[in-house]
Amino acid sequence: MTIGSALSVGLIGLKAFAIQMQAFISPGLPYFSIIGLPDASLSEARERVKSACQASGFKWPETRVTVNLSPASMPKRGSSHDLAIATSVLSAANHIPHDCLADTIVLGELNLDGSVLPVNGVLPIGLYAREHGIGRMIVPQANVEEAELVEGLDVTGVRHLGELIELMGGKARYHLDDARPAAQPDDAATTGERRTAPGDMAEVLGQEHTKWALEVAAAGGHHLLMTGPPGSGKTMLASRMPGIMCPLDEQAQLEVASVRSLCGTLAAYGITDVPPFEAPHHTASTASLVGGGSGVAKPGAITRAHRGVLFMDEAPEFSPRTLQTLREPLESGYVSLSRAKGTTYYPARFQLVMAANPCPCGYGYGDGERCTCREKDRIRYFSRLSGPILDRIDIQVEVPPIDHIIQTPSARQTTSAEMRARVIAARQVARSRYAAQRWTCNAEASGSWMRANTSRSALKLIDLALEDSRLSLRGADRAMRLAWTLADLGGRTSPGHDEMMQGIALRTRET
Repeated sequence: MTIGSALSVGLIGLKAFAIQMQAFISPGLPYFSIIGLPDASLSEARERVKSACQASGFKWPETRVTVNLSPASMPKRGSSHDLAIATSVLSAANHIPHDCLADTIVLGELNLDGSVLPVNGVLPIGLYAREHGIGRMIVPQANVEEAELVEGLDVTGVRHLGELIELMGGKARYHLDDARPAAQPDDAATTGERRTAPGDMAEVLGQEHTKWALEVAAAGGHHLLMTGPPGSGKTMLASRMPGIMCPLDEQAQLEVASVRSLCGTLAAYGITDVPPFEAPHHTASTASLVGGGSGVAKPGAITRAHRGVLFMDEAPEFSPRTLQTLREPLESGYVSLSRAKGTTYYPARFQLVMAANPCPCGYGYGDGERCTCREKDRIRYFSRLSGPILDRIDIQVEVPPIDHIIQTPSARQTTSAEMRARVIAARQVARSRYAAQRWTCNAEASGSWMRANTSRSALKLIDLALEDSRLSLRGADRAMRLAWTLADLGGRTSPGHDEMMQGIALRTRET
């Protein structure tokens, strides 16, 4: 009877947990079993591990081999544990020393020829290792660059199981030249944002009022709805939003990179301080937006937009059920996905930017001469954006059509760099003000703090709006947050009458 062990790490969402692999070789008929709640892909590791070991010159034991994944109560999934399972079996068979992998995390998927393929989620696993004092990781060679993003880790990359065996002091038979090359992410499908930086606001003709609204949204972390006819520049403006936002700090960069690592797209983006930008199509399903799937739910668009922008173009064309799923994440900053095998939590602290036409044909603005829609069609179209959703959107702005393209010699378009500088300055003021509360922007401040620190004369305007039913109580808090953002942009220590009036006006859309 011989027992060998190795250490791997599993992920439920972005939450990592250690998995102790114990291989037990005992007398009996030849059989290889994996126990400890493995999913289908992990159960199939039996054939991959057995073939890879034989390809490396290891004679598979002609007895019973059992591998236990501890803790047995936690579900395990994926092929990233193949290399650790093979290592535990090799240790149990005395093919490598028993203590050579103490306090070492082993990750990697195995091919039948023994080559090691890259896996997803290496970055959050590396952060877990550093947090728990595990100083060494063995990962596929294609994941080395990602693992080395975590400071203080001793990272070793391997391309073949035989390479790992020799690294641990054993003997192997393998040829790297014959090994199948490691699969890389589909660069063409995932590098769009990395190759194309956000465009400049100066490229947008006119729309100075809408640009100002975007600047207010970026400065305070506010959600935004733009309503206007086709071709007025709504999509163009939204796509340039990341270029005027504050650069991500180190913690936010790691959070964004961890999500991309889990999705398998980190190699396409790298570590960057540019906020992410996600723009799902209006036919997107609920699961693709919030996350889903059998077993452990996968992240959706709102998680991929964490710390960045979720842009929903043609917002009324999204299904009402899909739109309603945004309500909880907009308030809490995370999404909870419950499945039969447990609950998965993903971060979802994003800025929502919506764009909508005024009616189905798009021309129901101004005097509506060109509009061909019936009144009931207009009402039905925009009613898909329900009251609870609109109440959570801080800024609702009309985007008028452009009536000329010839610019006067004195006309000058505001650039993204200028807007970003003002946004950064306003954010720094807000961070200093909220240092004790650890809020980072006005959109995160509590209503009680706002009411206690806003002047009485400014609060009277809120009371008047509440009496006229122009604002709900939630809307009142959001109008106050807007007023504080306007004060920060204007260099004032607190909002006055003008800032509060502007905050209320930005909250209410003309109908």
